Amino acid sequence: MDELKQQMKVTFATVFSFYLKTANCHWNVEDVGFFQYHAMFEQIYQDVYGSIDPMAEKIRTLGTFTPASLTRLSELSCIEDITSHMPALEMIEQLCEDSQIVIEQLNKAFVLATKNNKHGLANFLADRIEQHDKWCWFLKSTLSGK
Repeated sequence: MDELKQQMKVTFATVFSFYLKTANCHWNVEDVGFFQYHAMFEQIYQDVYGSIDPMAEKIRTLGTFTPASLTRLSELSCIEDITSHMPALEMIEQLCEDSQIVIEQLNKAFVLATKNNKHGLANFLADRIEQHDKWCWFLKSTLSGK
């Protein structure tokens, strides 16, 4: 169970970082395709944001605390921050790579939740994997014309 608790914290921090990075892209994108990119990033970050509180509560049901400081989230996350402005296509490339990282972390947590008979958590994670697969497809499809 300790391994599941730790993996959920890493998964949570990674998802939170993905949310913040996508919001950053939404706020700061500049390109001839601005409106489409701006709207796509907004759809993604709103969905991911909507999963943060339920995921935090799932962690609490495991009898542990949810990481809640920027320092701790940064320590646990598998995603690197954007620290400078970048062109729109680079934003999309990074988010595409990061969405794969999110899916990987969600899958690790799913396997551990299943192993520990946490079926509600496993179902939640399966739904999030499916949604992140969709976002990954959106991002990859956007890059296909590059």
